Amino acid sequence: MLKEKIEKHLLEVQKPSRYIGGEVGSIIKDKSRIDVRFAFCFPDTYDIGMSHLGMKILYSLTNERENYWCERCFAPGEDFEAVMRENDIPLYALESLDPIKDFDFIGFTMQYELSYTNVLNMLDLAGIPIYAKDRTDELTQIVIAGGPCVCNPEPLADFFDIFILGEGEEVNLEVIDLYADMKKQGASRLDFLRKAAQIEGVYVPQFYTFSYKPDGTIEKMTVAEGAPEIIRKRIIRDMDSSYYPKNFVVPFTEIVQDRASVEVLRGCIRGCRFCQAGFIYRPFREKHADTVVNETKCLCENTGYDEVSLASLSTSDHSEIDPMLTKLLDYTVSERINLSLPSLRVDNFSESLLEKIKKVRKSGLTFAAEGGTQRLRDVINKNVSEEEIMNTCRIAFEGGYSAVKLYFMMGLPTETDEDIVGIAELANRIIDLFYSIENRPKGRGVQISISCATFVPKPFTPFQFEPQDTREMIEHKQKLLLDSVKTKKIKVSYHDPNVSQLEVVLAKGDRRLCDVIYTAWKKGCKFDSWEEHYRYDKWLEAFKDCGIDTAFYANRRFEYDEILPWDHLDYLVTKEFLIRENKTAHQSKTTPNCRLRCSGCGVNKKVGRECF
Repeated sequence: MLKEKIEKHLLEVQKPSRYIGGEVGSIIKDKSRIDVRFAFCFPDTYDIGMSHLGMKILYSLTNERENYWCERCFAPGEDFEAVMRENDIPLYALESLDPIKDFDFIGFTMQYELSYTNVLNMLDLAGIPIYAKDRTDELTQIVIAGGPCVCNPEPLADFFDIFILGEGEEVNLEVIDLYADMKKQGASRLDFLRKAAQIEGVYVPQFYTFSYKPDGTIEKMTVAEGAPEIIRKRIIRDMDSSYYPKNFVVPFTEIVQDRASVEVLRGCIRGCRFCQAGFIYRPFREKHADTVVNETKCLCENTGYDEVSLASLSTSDHSEIDPMLTKLLDYTVSERINLSLPSLRVDNFSESLLEKIKKVRKSGLTFAAEGGTQRLRDVINKNVSEEEIMNTCRIAFEGGYSAVKLYFMMGLPTETDEDIVGIAELANRIIDLFYSIENRPKGRGVQISISCATFVPKPFTPFQFEPQDTREMIEHKQKLLLDSVKTKKIKVSYHDPNVSQLEVVLAKGDRRLCDVIYTAWKKGCKFDSWEEHYRYDKWLEAFKDCGIDTAFYANRRFEYDEILPWDHLDYLVTKEFLIRENKTAHQSKTTPNCRLRCSGCGVNKKVGRECF
């Protein structure tokens, strides 16, 4: 049996508990009573995938149906993959230890572009044809994907049968219900895909073909008869009544975020022009404070976790943040549960909020300044002034903190050397502020950590039209920043520009990249987001072999009237709005956040209600 074969080799690998299942909270069902089996695949290791909130929600939701069984599957580490290939162990699901090639659905959540080769590797390990065109016409092995990366799924289009746009709580079950009905009727794969394409939020890539101009841009898209020309994403309208699990699978081994997690809101009011999540998760929706408190209590009591995190894009933007935290702290402090508060904003950080944070967090504080000068912060619509940054640091220092971490981006549109030097100058002014405060922490020196990510223009943002800086430009700016820092009280870290270049190519690419991804995988590329596994040289070989110039996707400006690879997908924010915001950015002007004034992004008209 497969189970015996797996157990025989577990002690040969690191963290064998990743591969055996049986955790508290995992769901086991009687296979004889199951109509549809769904393998929920995360294209990274168990440690990372088990931290993902979306998987926890959809896993529990699907298993609420007695006749559906959703099981988990993760990318094996290099050591266990070698064992699997040497001993003919196919990729399997953790609950049943059955091969996922025998399942009805093989579903992937696509969170990061650099996990694309892992998808191919997992399909290969499972014994499932990698290209969709090579799968049989039988109604089985439907390879499906959702997640933020499918807002431009074209670089993966040849490998998937279906993409789910937007939020999956409702549409996933609609697709599974349709499948169950058509499976009973003896329908073919093609029959099912034709009907599935009629469900809002479902994109079937084989019904869409592209032709290209001599300059490489898209000339037109041709749609098969009966398929919709535009596919609109799905959203959950009411967060308070939406499904949320009462229990999580509790791992045997430590994972990246080993805690309970409660979602407090979706979307974002801010409109930072670089932030893809802030646009593709619109409209802004929040849970009532009592809902958050009740879900927190339920999860902690059922899982035994002594730490809970509030999940959102900007937790402190919740309209009931103070009463919500007061109620949560009444519970967590009395039960000795640690409360984690990520996603804090500089411009709504207060002394009362700090007092609450101090009860649950003793380490340094982290804020996103993004730009080193006010001009650049206005370009990206950060809507944060230096006065607010300094006031936030003053509150932190007076409250007993001596360490602050600031996030910045490098290579932003219109950025100059003056903006880079401005990062170091801002950090120096924060140091001066620390020593000017009489009631600062005594006996400790100040420490400012600067983290600089390379800017990656992403689809469905006002900066989707922008080119990325070349590697040489980024390396010049990284050196300039290091040369501008004159004190050990400031520590600087930054990203590898070669990684960011691949990320933007895959984010903004079209269907011609499918063969590049396949070629790179055949050359040994996988776990590309892991520094020890990333093979930049092999990726360059793959692009060359396929006749693709990375600069076409990464380093040229996309024109406003150009047909973009994702133009047939509707994430509710209009292209006209994104163009308008792009022009406003180049005028160094800001747009107020959604609570202050509607900016006309188009979401409220499409969902049939005002956002606020």
